[in-house]
Amino acid sequence: MKFNYHTHTERCFHAHGSDEDFVLAAMEAGFAEVGFADHTPWNFEKGFVSHMRMTPQQLPEYAESIRRLGEKYKNRIELQVGLECEYFPKYLPWLQQAVKENGIDYLILGHHFDTDETSNIYNGSITTPQAIYKYRDDVLAAMETGLFLYIAHPDLYMRAYPEFDAHCEKVAEDIIAKAIETDTPLEYNLLGLKHGIEDGKPGYPHPGFWEIAAEMKPKAVIGIDAHTPEAFFDAQAQESAARYLASLGIETVKPL
Repeated sequence: MKFNYHTHTERCFHAHGSDEDFVLAAMEAGFAEVGFADHTPWNFEKGFVSHMRMTPQQLPEYAESIRRLGEKYKNRIELQVGLECEYFPKYLPWLQQAVKENGIDYLILGHHFDTDETSNIYNGSITTPQAIYKYRDDVLAAMETGLFLYIAHPDLYMRAYPEFDAHCEKVAEDIIAKAIETDTPLEYNLLGLKHGIEDGKPGYPHPGFWEIAAEMKPKAVIGIDAHTPEAFFDAQAQESAARYLASLGIETVKPL
């Protein structure tokens, strides 16, 4: 069964296409189940407004839109309402209440920013050992909460880091070990794979990370990280990722 639990919407300002456009594309591409996991809103302090996520006021409409489409196409596809979240401890109580109030089905961890988005430290741009160890610590703590269905692009820290050195190996080993301990799948991210091809160098998914995973054997999930409806039609990337993970002896799972 074809499924994807990492789908965005125009509410994040960097995805394109209506909610229904994504659903229609997924059905045409043969997907039986799709989860929307747009970037979660956060109730930021001091009135900070993000440039890459919906506002808290938009969350009820987002959830209702996906549920309405799920009802409209219930005989053709199953839809889930999720959110892609960072690990921001001071905002977790607000998030858990918002999840309850809006009937959110699942959360995935996409730890894009350090400490708080207002710090402006993007974890896809970090280049020092100190920064990647901080990223590791946050991802490990997030897995300990048990809140997250899986970890999106766990090797995001490699997008700008200059080489896969001993520090990167240690971070990979620790993240993978915690994923195994907590039975949390790690995502092989197809949008990141596309970025790597465009950048002309591996970022994420990073071969070094996944070669260590091949030795340790966590569970994996393939995530399209769809920001356009057309992303569902890249069957070649989906099949190539499945073959690659199978060649490493890594089990791919359906997390829901």
